[in-house]
Amino acid sequence: MDDKKLEVGSVAPGFALTDQDGEQVSLGDYAGENAIVYFYPAALTPGCTKEACDFRDNLNSLKAAGYRVIGISKDAPSKNKKFQEHEGLNFPLLSDEDLAVHRAYGAYGEKKLYGKTVTGVIRSTFVIDPDGTVRLPLYNVRATGHVASLRKKLGLDA
Repeated sequence: MDDKKLEVGSVAPGFALTDQDGEQVSLGDYAGENAIVYFYPAALTPGCTKEACDFRDNLNSLKAAGYRVIGISKDAPSKNKKFQEHEGLNFPLLSDEDLAVHRAYGAYGEKKLYGKTVTGVIRSTFVIDPDGTVRLPLYNVRATGHVASLRKKLGLDA
């Protein structure tokens, strides 16, 4: 089992995935910009909805501070489209159905769920610098309060 985690200064693994509208989106599309790439277990579930809506509600201030947000899950583009429409999400939701990108980022593997060890998506967020290096790798984040915590770590709530 490959459970390597990215560290500060790691080169962010590149990807090209399909978004909720059937368009290809790649990490390279964000070269020269700060990107927040977050992995969520499943669209339209309570925790993922809370986290996505938190990003949605903070998107303008994150954009103003120079950050672009990208969500990635194992859901099909059609499910991500439903999620986007249902919650009014205003950032791309990418489909990684074979989990290759999840694995490259260390966002899939063993985790604790209700005291049991299971294999699955690890709720994770990565801040990627304009040059493509990982500035902030966050694993096992909590859906509730995550964006506020992230803003603090980025020094956006001074």
